[in-house]
Amino acid sequence: MTDTPPYFNISPDKARAELPPPMDTAALLAIAEACGKGRSDLAGRGLDETGARKLRSFSTWEITKYLIPIAPAHFRRVLRQNPDLPQGISETDGGAKWFTLDEVLRLRAHFGNEGSKAKEYRPYRPKGQPAKIVAVANFKGGVGKTSTCAHLAMSAALDGYKVLVVDLDSQGSMSSIFGAQVADEWQTVFPLLAKHYATHLRLENQRRLDRGEAPLPLDDTLSEALKITPKDVIQNTHWPNIDLIGAQLNLYWSEFQIPVWRMAARSWKLWDALGDALAGGGVLDEYDLIFLDTPPALGYLTINGLSAADILLVPVGASFVEFDSTGRFFDMLHATFSSIEEGENMAARALGREELAFEWDAVQTVITRFDAAQQSEMASLMQSYMGRTLSPFRQDFTALIGQAGESVNGIYEADYRDFNRDTYARGRATFDETYAAFKRLLYGIWRRDELAQTASETAAQ
Repeated sequence: MTDTPPYFNISPDKARAELPPPMDTAALLAIAEACGKGRSDLAGRGLDETGARKLRSFSTWEITKYLIPIAPAHFRRVLRQNPDLPQGISETDGGAKWFTLDEVLRLRAHFGNEGSKAKEYRPYRPKGQPAKIVAVANFKGGVGKTSTCAHLAMSAALDGYKVLVVDLDSQGSMSSIFGAQVADEWQTVFPLLAKHYATHLRLENQRRLDRGEAPLPLDDTLSEALKITPKDVIQNTHWPNIDLIGAQLNLYWSEFQIPVWRMAARSWKLWDALGDALAGGGVLDEYDLIFLDTPPALGYLTINGLSAADILLVPVGASFVEFDSTGRFFDMLHATFSSIEEGENMAARALGREELAFEWDAVQTVITRFDAAQQSEMASLMQSYMGRTLSPFRQDFTALIGQAGESVNGIYEADYRDFNRDTYARGRATFDETYAAFKRLLYGIWRRDELAQTASETAAQ
């Protein structure tokens, strides 16, 4: 008998018998609550005995191979000669020594101060240069946007940078990765955006009073927002050098509130709200890198993130649908930001003011979840069309990604002893290459800025 496809010969009566009852709105709540319980259970697997997220320790092998460029024998010798340095803990007599990341950072600082100046014990950041803001964005879901953003933040932290992660997506996936508890929108970027508007409104009201016009109302939300600083919404994570501004569902209210504010005060530059908040709050001096995880839509939160960013990274899968979607994403970016420029510059030209021009230090797309056996031809085709905009590096999909996800960990949070060594090495290598490509981009930009600053200072003398 010839096998037939499974969609032939389906019995309507059997299908009816298998059919669940119709659902009302209360059933939707039941599904949400069930998912909430499941989320709590899964998240709990990453908690320690106190109920908090805890970052694992790192072995001497990992430190000398991945974190600090030093030979294992010399590393152990330096520890013996400096008993005041962290000495690590052995889980068994005579076993490998394990160190917390706090201890690794202390060791890195020691080698940076006392070790060879020819070695990169500390990552490069020019003096006098502010933090770089990196937005990771795309319309398309499932391209690894949030995971790429999280792993770049973790890579940079392991490299010695001080990192701030800003979750702009009301789904809060990034916040979940870092174990954040975000009670309401007042622990998100919302009050920073509201403060920016309220500050503008106070200035606008003074001008209105000077003209003899009635002021616009400053409601309780805006009055409360005026008291908020970035430090009020930044929270620590289980990583000692990664902090977070989290997100939760109420953040989505911003997408409705921002246009209301804009209609009330047309002169308010809404796209500058996040960037001005970070710059004005001293955040750019406090951190080395700020990563923005944006929603998969070009709403007001994404516009704020992209406007604030120095570097735009766009993850994309090597498929026609994702390539097509990414092209449309860039098309809409152009339409949105050129429209803002056009609207602002009409008034600027009339008043003789400097015109607005958005600019990014770099815009880079990177292929994620790459399967060389199936997608090489498509990736090459994309490269031929996108040129240097598409990074030649392609981030492979490995089994480590899925295994780490099941234990509620990022790749760099996973203990290599829980995996096959080859699987771990392959998974780690592809994310290390992703960070290396980003780091080359970052170094080039910072060096360009450094040389420009030096030239400017020389010319002023």
